[in-house]
Amino acid sequence: MGYVSEAIAMQNLGKVQQISTGGVSVGLLADVQLIPNQDIVFGREPSCQIALDPNRYTVVSRRHAVLRQTPAGWEVVDLGSANGTFVNGQQISSYTLQSGDRLMLGDNGPEFLFELTPSSQAETVAANFQPTSSSPAPIPVPSPNAKNADTNVTLSQLFPIAGSGKDLSHKGYLIPGILTVVCVVLMFASIGEPVLFNLLLSTYIAGAAFYYIYQLCGKRKSWWVLIGSALLTMLMLVTPVISLFIFVFRDILPGGLYEDGGIIALFIGMFFGAGLMEEILKALPVFLAMFIGNKFKSLKRRQKIGVNEPLDGILLGTASAVGFTLLETLGQYVPNIISEVSMNVDASTGELLGLQLLIPRILGSVAGHMAYSGYFGYFIGLSVLKPSKRWTILIVGCLTSSLLHALWNTVGSYSSLLLAVVGVFSYAFLAAAILKARALSPTRSENFATRIAP
Repeated sequence: MGYVSEAIAMQNLGKVQQISTGGVSVGLLADVQLIPNQDIVFGREPSCQIALDPNRYTVVSRRHAVLRQTPAGWEVVDLGSANGTFVNGQQISSYTLQSGDRLMLGDNGPEFLFELTPSSQAETVAANFQPTSSSPAPIPVPSPNAKNADTNVTLSQLFPIAGSGKDLSHKGYLIPGILTVVCVVLMFASIGEPVLFNLLLSTYIAGAAFYYIYQLCGKRKSWWVLIGSALLTMLMLVTPVISLFIFVFRDILPGGLYEDGGIIALFIGMFFGAGLMEEILKALPVFLAMFIGNKFKSLKRRQKIGVNEPLDGILLGTASAVGFTLLETLGQYVPNIISEVSMNVDASTGELLGLQLLIPRILGSVAGHMAYSGYFGYFIGLSVLKPSKRWTILIVGCLTSSLLHALWNTVGSYSSLLLAVVGVFSYAFLAAAILKARALSPTRSENFATRIAP
């Protein structure tokens, strides 16, 4: 190949572009151009062609992988890394890349996009690749059967906690682990105090259920905003606000119709007196957050506090539902069954039955209150993205979530099997809304529960 054509090829061959930091709070590296016959090494050593911050990218080895040109094309080879090299989600030892492939260093580590320029020059370089005396010497790749493959032991291998860094909190679920230990210790200390024990247990279960939805949504939201949504809902349930709702939906509207009997009357009563009333009440913190967020000029503050997309509405709606479920269960259902059984049998049996009721009610909120409120929250967030159709979107969301709620309450009076079917159905609605919300999200590239599709 002549000097001119080779120079053109070097300019048009392609590039390696970092598209994700794997959760590390740093900026993306600049693109690295592909140069004929020149190896590109990924790692934490400063000498690497693609050198990553050694103090933050702890999942990446010092010399993690190498990208080199071969007669078959550009090949990536793992250099015996501790956490592996992945191409399009599959772990590899060596792999010939195609344009558009995604290269990831370590499980959920930084990710790079491999791109070839579709030009005749690039194809010529690949087809006529011939190492020359001036070409850089290839980097030796350790063989899995090499004699010294198991002789080098690093400090982080002997003491994993020494090299975990921020990964421990981001990927090791350190905070949930700490909260679990604290809750367990407090529960041990509260044995013999059923009210305190039930409060700790229900709060932990509700928190775990919400954390599951939070991880499924994949959007970071300030925890104080989410806790505030739950507390505001609980506050409304112990103030005259709930009395006003009961008056409107059960006295003016036919929310008390179920008292007259019959499945049709029951469903209508549950729709107005439980579904519509409770879903609108639980949505008030979501609307309030949207109103407050719109007052901030900073996009970052609006993202943290307000409702800018469906994922925000889902997270705030499910948080509100957690507060509703906790107060309803601990303030009404559990005390009622304890009081009733204690009067007819004995106090210890009442406390046992109260505990048995508490667990399924709180855990079942994923397919109950959290499902309805999260689903309505999706529509509240969608109305922000589609303001021209705002009222149509909000009406559909409110009616759908209220119908699901009313259906659950109605079938619960007739059949446990039907109740399970409706519960699965409700959770499916919520999960589908979360998946759609992730696809619609303006911040999808930052979502920790999904990846950018090729």
